[in-house]
Amino acid sequence: MDQVEEDKEKIKYMYINIVIVLLPLFFFKYFSSINDGIFNLLDVYGIRWVLPKITFLLPIGISFYTFMAIGYTIDVYNEEVKAEKNLGIVALFISFFPLILSGPIERAKNMIPQFKSDLKLNPANFSTGLKLMLWGYFMKLVVADRLAIYIDTIYSNLENHNGNTLLFTSLLYPIQVYGDLGGYSLIAIGVSKILGLDVMQNFKRPFFATSMAQFWRRWHISLITWLTDYVYTPLAFSFRKYGIYGIVIALMVTFLLSGIWHSLTLNFVVWGLLQGIFLSMEALMNRRKTNLENQYKLKSNFFYVLFSIGLTYSLFTVSEVFGRAVTIEDSISVFKKILFERGHLFLDNTTLAYASIGSFMLLLSDFRDEYFSKKLLLFNNKHFVIRLGSYLFVALIILWIGILNGGQFIYFKF
Repeated sequence: MDQVEEDKEKIKYMYINIVIVLLPLFFFKYFSSINDGIFNLLDVYGIRWVLPKITFLLPIGISFYTFMAIGYTIDVYNEEVKAEKNLGIVALFISFFPLILSGPIERAKNMIPQFKSDLKLNPANFSTGLKLMLWGYFMKLVVADRLAIYIDTIYSNLENHNGNTLLFTSLLYPIQVYGDLGGYSLIAIGVSKILGLDVMQNFKRPFFATSMAQFWRRWHISLITWLTDYVYTPLAFSFRKYGIYGIVIALMVTFLLSGIWHSLTLNFVVWGLLQGIFLSMEALMNRRKTNLENQYKLKSNFFYVLFSIGLTYSLFTVSEVFGRAVTIEDSISVFKKILFERGHLFLDNTTLAYASIGSFMLLLSDFRDEYFSKKLLLFNNKHFVIRLGSYLFVALIILWIGILNGGQFIYFKF
């Protein structure tokens, strides 16, 4: 691609390269789902297949390094980066160990020049990186893994719990995912920083977003910017003659692909479609909403902002039920119970008490960063004693109530 000048030849090589990159992903990630689907369909009609079912272990991080390889391919095609001649540098970019397991999904134009630069260990980078890692471990071990004990207990026994318990649990699940993936991202960014490498931010206080569009600019930023650049923007350009409805089509296709990227199951297809529907509704109503906000100065109205934050969180929670439940039948059961089955709230007091401490600290930190970013500084306070006390306090919280048994990251399975 780098050497060919004719567009038809160049695009041909791009498609060939993308297919080659995608083949292992489709084989390892989707073969078992398709295979099981065929066997289940045959069972419905009473047909017994003589061959055994085949399942494969999923190579760790395959979705993430596939996305980075495709991004690199497209960037070379678009002449945003030159094709790298050093195979070792390309291999390092695709398999860089902090990012390979759960992202962030980086870009060649950011990472390859850094890999080729004269990297040196810097004490300032150590300080910044270790602070990011400390808070990342807090998010994972104190928030996500504590919440996981309660949430996994409920969702693995749906038939034994009522709607009140399932509603409460479902509202907690987005916080667990944020602690899990957000925590991993900070650890990966921190490790990279210690090595002298700058990796993109992956989360930016998502639970203070006032719309789904804003939420997706704050949640899993590396994934959404990848999808925006390589899927949504080309589709929106192709469908531009349809006006706002072309944007709706592009949104629906983009988030449907996002759902399938997570998993080729009906649950994640519905998850992707719901994201597309929520964003499409906002796009269709955006002009009217903006006019109302400007007319009544709603953006500065505390209750309107609070309502918008609550509505955005609720919509995301609805979609995450499909992300957490194992089957589509389980997801439907959750919503049925929430709507029609009341009862006493099941509480694991110790687990929830510890999880509440971590969740409160996390949300309070995000609240401070969102609205008072230059006040009440702890990790970045100018006074050494306050900084040191903050590090020790968070470390002690991790050792006191963190789950230290090596629980798996949620996104490892993707």
